[in-house]
Amino acid sequence: MKLYKYLAVLAVTISACKKNNLPPISPDVVTENTLHDTDDPAIWVNKKNPSESIVLGTDKDTDGAIYAFDLQGKVIENKTIRGLKRPNNVDVRYDFKLNDSTTVDIIAFTERERQQIRLFSVPDMKPLDGGGFPVFTDAKEPEQNLPMGISLYHSAVNGNMYAIVGRKTGPLEGYLYQYLLKADKNGVKTELVRKFGKFSGKKEIEAIVVDDKEGVVYYSDEGFGIRKYHAEPKNGNEELAAFGGEYFLDDIEGLCLVNGVSGKDYIIASNQQKHSFVFFDKNTLEFVKELNLSTKETDGCEAVTTPLNDTFKSGLFVAMNDEQNFFFFDLGKLL
Repeated sequence: MKLYKYLAVLAVTISACKKNNLPPISPDVVTENTLHDTDDPAIWVNKKNPSESIVLGTDKDTDGAIYAFDLQGKVIENKTIRGLKRPNNVDVRYDFKLNDSTTVDIIAFTERERQQIRLFSVPDMKPLDGGGFPVFTDAKEPEQNLPMGISLYHSAVNGNMYAIVGRKTGPLEGYLYQYLLKADKNGVKTELVRKFGKFSGKKEIEAIVVDDKEGVVYYSDEGFGIRKYHAEPKNGNEELAAFGGEYFLDDIEGLCLVNGVSGKDYIIASNQQKHSFVFFDKNTLEFVKELNLSTKETDGCEAVTTPLNDTFKSGLFVAMNDEQNFFFFDLGKLL
């Protein structure tokens, strides 16, 4: 066989291996496109009027943005944050205490090219960070100061709010940094409270998700598996579990949690190169199922169980799609 024919056959074979044979599930809503490269979503639930909830999504570029979408997938321009330097991942939490009488809902996201994390109130999208909080300032090696993944943690123990941050690359121990978010009369500041988390050294760590109620953090060591740790700093840095790697073709990417639906709790992870999503039982960490949600090369995903409107009666699942958009699904279709 001539070389060019061999290479053509090899390319087709590799492509076929990366596809899944699962029946596709179509999204209920496809968002309007971003300008560049979507990556990670977060969902802010409007507790007073759930139908006015907002999906936030990163557009990962030097001229990047945090896009705000309504539940019909339309861009909400006056709530979209532009002029960012490669925002990567985004997360939401509620009731961050600014002072004795004021709490706000917040989004936090990484801004990789400025080596910092950002903090904004939501839904008014006002900055709370004075322009940004530097992270990984003690890094000595190339790319170890470039933040990528982020998850907020609202402690049920003492009410503290933390940001747990991953980066482009890092050491085999202490890959993740955890920062306390502290508010006083002068504004919000950060304090590094610990370094933790194993790294296989194979690819990178980006996707991070925290179960606030249980005080547990999960993250994707992309070439290895999903790792589990305590999120509460005082509970130590011992790894609680490592699981799931055998169910993925290549990169283990986006992570999200679904708690308390029909008495079941799930960890959902994106099987990026196979264009599918893998469901694990959160309590046993055992494989449950794999679904094809019609997305390509998914980086990030998120879910909420709150009924939002007539389309998302069972809650909302959002997945990044590698065509500059996000797919929205009624959560009940997936469970």
